[in-house]
Amino acid sequence: MPPSPSRASISKGPSTCGSLLVSSGFIGAFESPTLLSRSSPWPQCCRSVYGAAFRRGPASDDQRAPGLSSGRISEVVEHTVLYGHRTRSRVMCIRHVLSGRGRMRAWVVRAGENGEREEAALGQGVLLAGWLGLGDLTHTVSRDDLRAAVAAAYPDEGPYAVGNWTGQLYRFVHEIQPGDLVVLPLKSLLVAIGRVAGAYEYRSETADGMRHVRRVDWLVTDIDRQSIQSDLLDSMGSLLTVFELSRFGAAERVATLAEGKPDPGRPDADEFAATLTEPAKLHEEVRRRSADEPLTLSIRDFLAIWGVQRRYPADTALIKDDLEARGLVTVPPFTEGTLDSRIAVLAGGAEPDPTGSSAVTRLSGTAGLSVEAQSAAQAAGLLQDEETEAETVAYRVSNLDSANRMPECVRVGDSTSTAMTIMVLRGYSQLPVLDADGRLRGVVSWESIGRARMADPGAGLEAATVRGQEADRSDDLLDWVGTIQQFGFVVVRDHDHRVCGLVTASDLTVQFGTRVRPFVLVEEIEQRLRQVVDRCIPLDRIRAVVPRGRASEVLSAANLTFGAYKHLLRVPENWAALGWAIDQEYFLAALEECRNFRNDLMHFSPDPVTEDQLLPAQGLLELLRSLDPQG
Repeated sequence: MPPSPSRASISKGPSTCGSLLVSSGFIGAFESPTLLSRSSPWPQCCRSVYGAAFRRGPASDDQRAPGLSSGRISEVVEHTVLYGHRTRSRVMCIRHVLSGRGRMRAWVVRAGENGEREEAALGQGVLLAGWLGLGDLTHTVSRDDLRAAVAAAYPDEGPYAVGNWTGQLYRFVHEIQPGDLVVLPLKSLLVAIGRVAGAYEYRSETADGMRHVRRVDWLVTDIDRQSIQSDLLDSMGSLLTVFELSRFGAAERVATLAEGKPDPGRPDADEFAATLTEPAKLHEEVRRRSADEPLTLSIRDFLAIWGVQRRYPADTALIKDDLEARGLVTVPPFTEGTLDSRIAVLAGGAEPDPTGSSAVTRLSGTAGLSVEAQSAAQAAGLLQDEETEAETVAYRVSNLDSANRMPECVRVGDSTSTAMTIMVLRGYSQLPVLDADGRLRGVVSWESIGRARMADPGAGLEAATVRGQEADRSDDLLDWVGTIQQFGFVVVRDHDHRVCGLVTASDLTVQFGTRVRPFVLVEEIEQRLRQVVDRCIPLDRIRAVVPRGRASEVLSAANLTFGAYKHLLRVPENWAALGWAIDQEYFLAALEECRNFRNDLMHFSPDPVTEDQLLPAQGLLELLRSLDPQG
């Protein structure tokens, strides 16, 4: 049996290593920075915890054991030694950063679409990948081996599904390493964190769907999502079953959460932006700065000044009015780009200086400006004059993260071997070919290389380069969906026609899932409410909460608005008819919160709904599922 899952918090335990028998259920913590070398070997107690992670070599050097990246341990290592007593169930610290192992990594492995493997995962101390009908993957060495196994198990699936599943399973079998951290989002809306304790296993004796296993020591199983900042929650919200948390210092932040501390936030977080707590402070800071030192911040931080998380039309209009009243302007417009795109805030309405130019025009002349100011100046070409500025209502290509992330590429003059090496290392099918100015000259792919070498076995990169599809950041994304479906990708350029991103069919799939998920949650909530109301409450009492003029039109709960359920279920007789042993006021409050969320959802916003914003709907849906499992 693995050690019992425990809530992470600071524990005052023995000051010595004591009896270290984690496998017998002893849990606790002892943290000690140690220099590992010939003169400073690991204490025996440390070895008993990490098991085979370290072994004594013939030359008395501590060396890496199988399963960890190669490298000799001879530098400062921050490590953690577990100690304790059976009666202790708290963990003080779980972080260890191993010199030579490379960066700490963190992963998410979901327990099924509806958490159906959650109980087994926590109870048995394992990660369960699922994939019904897929056999043993122990002997798959390469990605191609694994792809062949997936294709054989699911012969009716197309290349996209096979490729997607191959990627996830390759991570589960080969990329996740012992010592890595793993996050398991729970149905209870809490989060569990563990440390991977073993290599991939195939357990043929267990039920189908429970056979692909990685052993894990659960370190904490009840982290409140409120302690996790929205950007990390968003990263955890992917619809994939197995994926890495690789952005914004996620691994270190997950380690901090497992220590019982709140999420420290992004390492690149703008501490100064956090001081701009209201529009007046923003205005004052812009006034204080000179024209060649503009205030720049992310759109996310900019919106936070008004207490806003998403660019809903009403909020956008309010911010625009406020900016206009204060004579401020953003470059580029804050309505474009992703939440992590950076903008400059300028005194756009100020009168001309002695040279007769405005702040925006001065910013456009980049001579002598800082790099940050020059970046803002280049974007200034996107500004329109006040009279002709149109409301941004289309969903732009720039609203996708990948459109704002410089892709891997090769340059004119590189060799085909360079292109092939990058594609193999990164698992890509194609690469943009750029000139010295960063502009697109074509695309090279496995197919184009194959075709070129059929005609000339010695063909170089130029012969293998074919025309690439190129979209502008400001284009309507819907106009490019067909092209992306046909070719699998489109290269994205900025207003200077320099490549700035690449959007693939996979990016569209992820975006579609992110966009659709909130609507699916709300739809299921409404369907469940309709079913239980129609089953338990007579039609005449349903009609009683509807205005008289419309009562005759109501034939069932399907004719009610979402807001009507609150009034219907507030009536004591109707509430009693449901037979639910829960608090009525709390339920009605949750219903009202979900109604507000639903109303916001029906208004256009270019920004995805965050995990934090989904919590009310998720919580209400889980409650309804528990109250009416057969619904």
